Amino acid sequence: LKEENASLRSKINKLQIFSETQADKMRKLERKLEENKIKEEKEAQDLEAMVQHVEQNLQLMTKRAVKAENNATKLKQENALLQVQLKNYKTENEALRSGQSASLAAVKQNADLALQNLLTIITNSRSSIKQLVSGAESLQLIADLLRSIDRIAEVPEDGQ
Repeated sequence: LKEENASLRSKINKLQIFSETQADKMRKLERKLEENKIKEEKEAQDLEAMVQHVEQNLQLMTKRAVKAENNATKLKQENALLQVQLKNYKTENEALRSGQSASLAAVKQNADLALQNLLTIITNSRSSIKQLVSGAESLQLIADLLRSIDRIAEVPEDGQ
């Protein structure tokens, strides 16, 4: 009976040691489980923060995309308007060029007519100047004659 008791006590001691070892392992596993839970919660929080950050970035990118599309639409409209204006300016420029060549022809014709009139006036002026010079010479001759007559007409009274 003593041997059996000793054997049982030995088994109980072994079981107690095994039980304590198992309890230590269990405590370690519980700690590890708690650490893993904390780690998972932190990772979940980090993941949630990252998701929120991604959502905010997505909203900003969406706003930018909408703004860019609106801007592109405005630029397309402005480009179309500028194309129409350019076409109108080209048409107007061509009209002005054709009108300008007609105007240049009219100006040239007027200049030719003015030149002809000026040449006629110069010719007439030369002839008038010649007549004036001839008339002035004639007047000088008459003046000289009149001076001579004055001398001739001055006869001394004694000699009569």
